[in-house]
Parts: sequence; structure tokens; C-alpha cells
Amino acid sequence: MSQSVKSFVYYKLYKPYGYLSQFSGESSDKLLGELHNFPKNVYSVGRLDKDSEGLLLLTNDNRFKTRMLSPESKKWKTYWVQVEGQITQEAILKLTEGRITVPHKGVDFTVSPALCKEINAPNISERVPPIRSRKSIPTSWIELKISEGKNRQVRKMTAAVGFPTLRLVRYSVDKYTLEDMQLGEVREFRPITF
Repeated sequence: MSQSVKSFVYYKLYKPYGYLSQFSGESSDKLLGELHNFPKNVYSVGRLDKDSEGLLLLTNDNRFKTRMLSPESKKWKTYWVQVEGQITQEAILKLTEGRITVPHKGVDFTVSPALCKEINAPNISERVPPIRSRKSIPTSWIELKISEGKNRQVRKMTAAVGFPTLRLVRYSVDKYTLEDMQLGEVREFRPITF
């Protein structure tokens, strides 16, 4: 085994709300380096926006990163999404059909078919700060699985069907999951053979 292969490292991070998926930024930004002492050459595989929580993979293995992010590989990502209002079967059907059009980089983009179902509130830590809530408007949770990853795609999809996202937690990327991880926790892992 070559030295370069031996030096590959792989991490799973349960990213908290409010952190950027990067190691550099403005002095006021919360960055990944504040959560763990990662090696210098490690970078995130994809992103979660500042307002989102959940699974983030990090590595210094560019081949792994490319395979995970390649559009041709169609790696499924599972999100737990708290939406404003009581989700309807009609909205769930629209989210699965693959006909929703959302803006992306100045053009309209039609999303691919997804998997979606209503779920009970997952057993996860409360968000800090808590989501905004209005007593007159209920909230509900869905599990949404997509094989794409456009910028803020899940938020745009739920808004397009009339149920704005209040909280977004990514549970899995391909076969990698949060399992029983705690908020802010980092674990090393070995990649599953492709």
C-alpha cells in the first residue's frame, strides 16, 4: 500500500446549525475547525448551508470525493425536514413526481423524482436557536430523499409545494448515516466499497 493511500482519512460530522461547511471565512463565521482538530488537507464532501444541520463527510481522498459528488453516481441523500403547516398527501406526491421547477444559478431547474413520506418528529437535539413558531400554525416532519444536491434544493422544493422549511437535518449520504451521533460529534470511518 502506498504512503498516500495510508494517509487518507475519512470523517463523519454531525454539523450543528449556524456553522459554515468550510474552514475559512469572516471573523464572525462559525467554521468546521472549531468543532474538531481536522488535518490541514481535509475538506468537506459537498456542503450543508449555514441554516442546515446533519451529516457532513470530510476527507483528503479526492477520488472518494469525486465519486460521491459525481452527478452520474446519483448518491441518494436523506433529509428530515420540519415544514410549516400540516403536510398533505398532495404535496408529498408533488415532491416525489420530479416535476417541480426551482431557480438555480439564474435559470429554472426541474428536479428529479424523489422519495418522500411524512414522519414523526425525529429524536434529535433541539436546535439552538429554536425555530420560529406560531401557535396558530402547526408544523410537521417529512423524510425527503433526493439524488441531486443543488444549492438549497430541499428548501426550494418544499416552498414550491406551499410548505416552507423551518428546520433541515441531513440524515444520510449514500450508505453513510448519522446513526446515533450527537450534535457536533466527529467520527472517523472507513469508506464502503463502491
